[in-house]
Amino acid sequence: MKFTLQIGDKAPSFNLLSVEGKNYSIEDFSENVLVIFFTCNHCPYVTGSDEHTRMVVNKFSPMGVKFVGINSNSKNTYAEDDYDGMVRRMNSNKFPWTYLYDETQEIALAYGALRTPHFYVFDKGRKLIYTGRSIDTPRNWPDHQTTELLDALKQHVNGEEIKVPVTNPIGCNVKWDGKDKHWMPDAACDLI
Repeated sequence: MKFTLQIGDKAPSFNLLSVEGKNYSIEDFSENVLVIFFTCNHCPYVTGSDEHTRMVVNKFSPMGVKFVGINSNSKNTYAEDDYDGMVRRMNSNKFPWTYLYDETQEIALAYGALRTPHFYVFDKGRKLIYTGRSIDTPRNWPDHQTTELLDALKQHVNGEEIKVPVTNPIGCNVKWDGKDKHWMPDAACDLI
């Protein structure tokens, strides 16, 4: 059995606290396309690509695409990945996406999140149509040569087939509670 969601899989449900203090479930997002991405506060691959992610969000939000970031990292591994750190990060950066806290890490396991960042694109029926990275150089986004997330979204909103529906996410591994900061589940090790 694969660790991460496969193309065509249905988006797992969730009920998570946002940085605004409100809980959201997947049913709260009725947009035509939903992008869920696993992120955090400290990872240099996340912070190095935040502005590229902002550009993608600003480009596609008017086309009916909603973006939801989920932080599943253990605060016991990196204290700055706690909820208060999320609130500070959003207040400081004013990112144009919803930011949710998966403190139990159950949602990261349900999706099979491998890295931060790791993107999942779901169609209107909430079936997975793309998963993987946004760009090939998330640590320093201006150097990117490829734009897989942007390409997949553009193809989907234009009614085209997504040419490359799966890529390997590039970034730090999810920080699992009680594990070494570089640990990954055995089932995920053949995917990296």
